[in-house]
Amino acid sequence: MMSKKNKNISGVVYSTNPEYAYEYESQEELITIPPKQQDLRVQLDKKQRGGKAVTLVTGFVGKEEDIAALGKFLKQKCGVGGSAKDGEILIQGDFRDKVIELLKQNEYKVKKVGG
Repeated sequence: MMSKKNKNISGVVYSTNPEYAYEYESQEELITIPPKQQDLRVQLDKKQRGGKAVTLVTGFVGKEEDIAALGKFLKQKCGVGGSAKDGEILIQGDFRDKVIELLKQNEYKVKKVGG
């Protein structure tokens, strides 16, 4: 596992050259696009979760704070736990229809994926 400090270094793992300059991947700050331009996908997911179902919202484009705020809003409205990171919002349990309704009320473009 890579340390957090060196996570953005790409290519070379180690160099004995004291003059070598590591190349860092750029950490571009994402701009959160307006809800009407977001193209969110809502699906039920059971993989890698011990058979428990979760509602997965993918396709969010924007800052981590904004996805966290949307995730918090959805979790509160559904009355369950979950998480929001890496462009995905995870809501514990099968709340696809409720999540789609809530997102549409907030003017997000939403599609139900699978089942």
